[in-house]
Amino acid sequence: MKRICVYSGSNLGIRPEYKEITKQLGTVLVQNNIELVYGGSQTGLMGEIANEMLQQNGKVTGVTPKGLFPKEVINDHLTQLIEVKNMHERKQTMADLSDGFIAIPGGIGTFEELFETYSWAQLGIHQKPIGILNISHFFDSFIALMQNIVTEGFMNPSNTQLVLVSSDPAELIEKMICYSPPVLGNKWSQLDAILKKS
Repeated sequence: MKRICVYSGSNLGIRPEYKEITKQLGTVLVQNNIELVYGGSQTGLMGEIANEMLQQNGKVTGVTPKGLFPKEVINDHLTQLIEVKNMHERKQTMADLSDGFIAIPGGIGTFEELFETYSWAQLGIHQKPIGILNISHFFDSFIALMQNIVTEGFMNPSNTQLVLVSSDPAELIEKMICYSPPVLGNKWSQLDAILKKS
């Protein structure tokens, strides 16, 4: 695992643990010789993990849509900054560059990226590990939502195995390094019945 894409907030959030454990994640990535791929900002948790890794001589690649954000937001100390046309190209580029994905606390954009990456894994578009760093129980409601989707019959239970969860950065990275894609059940619960009729 050479590069991990981290989805995170461009704000710091209200709890000091968000910043503290995000920086710990940066340290763990450097210790494991793993490069960071992220959205290129110098603000919020995005800036914290990037700057922590750069201070420890880690490698950081930022991917940002050209002209979308004020230049003051962009981190100009990165190992590499890639400018792309739009948000769609940004997400695809980040995914292509990375061997795995981690979501840490953030806003709507963080969840959008997490859901898309999760959906792509469910469809077999990629088989890369997806991690959730559940700092201060931030993702408890997301985990409950996924279980409710299964309970209500909209997702095969096996698909919950596509996401690895931990509140500890070192443990999460270890889980991702050891990850083997699960054998997934049938995504379409009615497919067997349809095939029998045809």
